[in-house]
Order: sequence, then C-alpha cells, then structure tokens
Amino acid sequence: MIREILNQFQDELIIVDKPVSKKFEITSYLLQHKTKPVLFKDVDGWEVAGNIWSTRERIARYLGIKREELVHFIMEAMENPKPYKEAKTAEFFKNSTKDFSLKELPVPHYFPRDGGQYFTSAIYIAKDENGFVNLSYHRTMVRDEKTGTVRLVPRHLYAMWKDKAEHGEELDVRIIIGNPIHILLAAATSPPYGVSELSIASSMSEIAFGKPLEVVNINGIPVPIESEFVFEAKILPELDKEGPFVDITGTYDIVREQPVVVFEKMYHVERPIFHALLSSGYEHYMLMGLPKEPQIYKSVKQVVPKVHGVRLTEGGCMWLHAVVSITKQHDGDGKNAILAAFAGHPSLKHVIVVDEDINIYDDKEIEWAVATRFQADKDLVVIPNARGSSLDPSGEKGFTAKWGIDATKPLGKKEEFERAKL
Repeated sequence: MIREILNQFQDELIIVDKPVSKKFEITSYLLQHKTKPVLFKDVDGWEVAGNIWSTRERIARYLGIKREELVHFIMEAMENPKPYKEAKTAEFFKNSTKDFSLKELPVPHYFPRDGGQYFTSAIYIAKDENGFVNLSYHRTMVRDEKTGTVRLVPRHLYAMWKDKAEHGEELDVRIIIGNPIHILLAAATSPPYGVSELSIASSMSEIAFGKPLEVVNINGIPVPIESEFVFEAKILPELDKEGPFVDITGTYDIVREQPVVVFEKMYHVERPIFHALLSSGYEHYMLMGLPKEPQIYKSVKQVVPKVHGVRLTEGGCMWLHAVVSITKQHDGDGKNAILAAFAGHPSLKHVIVVDEDINIYDDKEIEWAVATRFQADKDLVVIPNARGSSLDPSGEKGFTAKWGIDATKPLGKKEEFERAKL
C-alpha cells in the first residue's frame, strides 16, 4: 500500500539506493529533505519510508480535496463515524512468523540521547469486554529481541490496560505499522470512549474513496487490511524505563516507568515498507496537529458564526500555536474566539485571530495583520497559570501562561485598515 502511495508522489519522491544505517542516518536524510518523501531501499535489507505525509498539500492531494478543506473533511468523519467492513483476507497474511528480532527490524534510533530504537508510527488496536475497539498511537522503545516499553498517556488504551493490570492480567493488542493517511489521521483523533477510531477511518474512506474501511479479524481484534506490518502483542502489568525520547517540540521527554509490551507474532506484506515517522518532523506535526484543528474550529464556531479556517502553525509544532480566521459581527468577537480556541484545544499556548482577508497559511500575512491591526494594550488576552501542554518545556508541571492576539479590524473603522488593491 505504501508503495502505491509513493508512486503517486513520484514528482517529489527522494530515493536513497545505498545502504543506510537505522542509527541516526535515517534521521539525517529526513531532516535534510524536510518535507519531501524519502524512500530508503536498504536499511538492514528492509525498505523504509519517511516524510510521506509531511505537507497539507500532499495529504489533500491523496484524499482528492483542497488544502483548505482538510479541517472540514476530518470534522465530518469525526461527527459521522461509519461501520467498517470485514474482509476475508489481507496481503500481510502472506508472511507470518514468530521467529523475528525487533533489534534486526528497521526500527530507527533517531537521536543521540534517545533511549534506543523507537517505533514512532506504531498504532495500537485493543478491544474491551463490551466490544469497543480503540485505535491510538503509542511510541514504543525497543528493549530486546521481543519486548519494548510503551508510552501510555492516561487516555483510552491506558484505561483498558490499567483495568487488566490491576487484576494481574495482560492486555491483548495488535500493533500496525505502515498505513494510509485516513487510518493515520483517525488514530490521532480523540473521540469519546465507545466511539471507535476505526469507524472514523471508515468514514474518511467513504468520503474520499467511496468505500468503507476493510478489516480482518486476528484472534478477535479487527485490523485494517492496508497495513504493511502487523504484530500480535500483549501489554504486561510489568513496568520498565521508557525514554528519554525527542517529542514534537524537538526537545527530550523524560524517562518514565511504563508498561512492557511483548511482541509475539509478526505479519507483513510482500516487500513491505516500514514507516519511519520522524519525531518533531513535519510529518509528526501533520499527523498530531491536523485532527485538533476541527476541535478548535467547532469550539470557535459556537461563539462566532462565521469561521473561515483554523491552522495550527508549523512554527508552533502544530500543537502550541494557532491562527483562526473569522468574520466579526461584534467588536468583542475576536476575544471570544481566542477564549473558545483555548477551550477547543487545551494544549494551545498562543492564538492569533485574524479577519477573512488574511491568508492563514501565509506567515507573512499573519505577521502583517499583527503589525497593522493589533495594539498590545487593547487587543492582547493573557491567561496566567493555566493548564497547558506537558510537551512545552517552558511550562511548569503542565501549567503555562497563555496569550491571544486579536488582530482583527475594528468594525467602526474597517475602511482605515483595508489593504490597497489595484
């Protein structure tokens, strides 16, 4: 599947034919080419690809929509999950084995101070006793030939694991690597417990391709048939050290005691391509940030009827900084939009609200709006000691100061702020 996707991007694809080390060298190439997709033909005899989904334009192109429509595409799928369909077989069933070593797979060691090799595009699939299926990303540090430590933030999979661990039991999971964008985006959404991300992925597939997501049943757990690698695994009650590791801000996350995961069986397609998701790279920004933009959009639209767009900026790691475009009906709308944006994405640290004539995808235009339409003594909203993102290294124990800039034109003086046009 990844091979077919990369074939669609031949005009941008960088191919590295020579042997490449999984220790730091993959990182070097991905950093060098920034947003261009890179295919490594020989990483310990395996093929590896990175930077696949590193621009909005490429993601939109694959889905058959415009860049500006991504927020609505994701929002529609989140609000209208669709049933997925069970298939009879999958390509990855052609190769299955229990005789493998995680150390010998092309799992990269990204940065010098990382705790070791890391699965970064690993999506975990688990099913609870009521039939709810959860799909979510969890970085996993390779520990030895068959085990790793998995970072579980207290969300749905953590709750499922904790329930088992408190009874001394293991949590059965499937781990998938190498998936198309609708599965990757769906896995990064945060629906209420009971709404499966697989159903959101199926809705995206219906909208973009006119067909539901197809899955196969692997010992009771549904797995998308489009995956390149699949592992049967169990998360143990046992804990071990995980980290340090570079997170989305490009700074090192701390060492924690995290659950041990045992990899029991591996499946993969013929000539599989391993997805190396560079932490703190543009692809990481897109996959983590894009699903949060609809949440901000929806929250702002509750207080300002006309919202034209939301962008989490690359300079803010697509996590901490946002720009929101609105049409004001009242002069207080800009400040209300600021407060609503923080409510829609609590990790947000800084937000700029602009008028509809500003292109939110152009950093120069955004700065121009701040330069010509903003006064710090009247248009700045500061919120001290607020709950923020644990990923922000300048915060203290998850608390931060937040600010919002209202860079919109005053309604009574709009003509004085208009840009000259020919």
